[in-house]
Amino acid sequence: MLNFYLNACGIVCAMGDSPAQVKARLYAGETGVAATDSCSPGRELPLGRVRTELPSVADLPPSQRSRNNALLLAALAQIRPDVDAAIARYGADRVGVVLGTSTSGIGETELAIARQVADGALPPDFHYGHQEMGSPAEMLAWELDLTGPAYVHSSACSSSAKAMAGAARLIKMGLCDAVLTGGADSLCAFTVAGFGALDSVSAAQCNPMSANRDGINIGEGAALFLMTSEPATVALLGWGESSDGHHMSAPDPAGVGARLAMTQALERAGVPAAQIDYINMHGTATRQNDAMESGAIAALFGLEVPVSSTKPFTGHTLGAAAAIEAALCWLAMQDDNPQGLLPPHLWDGVADPALPALNLVARGAALGRPLRRVLSSSFAFGGSNAALLLGRTV
Repeated sequence: MLNFYLNACGIVCAMGDSPAQVKARLYAGETGVAATDSCSPGRELPLGRVRTELPSVADLPPSQRSRNNALLLAALAQIRPDVDAAIARYGADRVGVVLGTSTSGIGETELAIARQVADGALPPDFHYGHQEMGSPAEMLAWELDLTGPAYVHSSACSSSAKAMAGAARLIKMGLCDAVLTGGADSLCAFTVAGFGALDSVSAAQCNPMSANRDGINIGEGAALFLMTSEPATVALLGWGESSDGHHMSAPDPAGVGARLAMTQALERAGVPAAQIDYINMHGTATRQNDAMESGAIAALFGLEVPVSSTKPFTGHTLGAAAAIEAALCWLAMQDDNPQGLLPPHLWDGVADPALPALNLVARGAALGRPLRRVLSSSFAFGGSNAALLLGRTV
């Protein structure tokens, strides 16, 4: 049986710019979300901003100089030796890049248009290529001198989960021996205003599964994995994808598509629902998502499996969310977590009696043994659903 091992992981998000920093803050229950008006002038909103200094993009081709790509460079730097070793071993034509994003470099376009309004002309360094969805994969391929397949999947908040499934398919088909996969998304006023227009942005820290939940916090970040068939501690055992097309922005209340994606992941991995140790929920803290998702989990897994949403830590990083949340699961499954500490669920503790009473992870909760099988789900606009099943292999 061919396995898709996740040999290395780089992550940058509101909680930090290294796996160690992110992991420490996660288990300490320290959110990276903070109030700012940087993307909503005159109105402070909680956002999951990356505050660390990012790598310069000055040496990139002009069309690739975006904050989105700087986030990817920050994540890449953490695993660059592993990536370089894979390229040396397999060859530049046998290493692919498959990423997810929903914004790409739209933030640079936003700034350029503001300059145009003020000065009457676009700035000389503006390039329409900034906002192309394919730019992140093109950039990494250029940076690493890769000639293998390179593309971006963009399906809103399921983007990077689908990218990771696509990476596994490239290896399965024999087109690649290694794939750099994950996703990135960056904050800008355009994105925050868009979700605000849907009345889905909370003025407080998001509160998933609570009776008081009232919307999301937007965030930014990037996570990258080096995926190969060479054994490592954690593998992508299965994935599931579905499209229910219920509504442009609202989930199917019955959760049919969500359950289908999770069921496919279980079946592809050959893992029964009872063997899942932990579920990382999509958990946006909107009224409709939490109702749909909690019902789907209860129906498929019951009420005992530990679950949490990590979006109160990072903000909702949109197209990068699935990769960042998979990275948090990957971190929890490493050898340095022998007691199986679980990512906690940050909320106000006020249960919604209309929702199933799921086993929400308290801060400091642990399995008492290493995590073996975890599921991470992502549900997007237009009914694009995805689930990733990660397994410890040692």
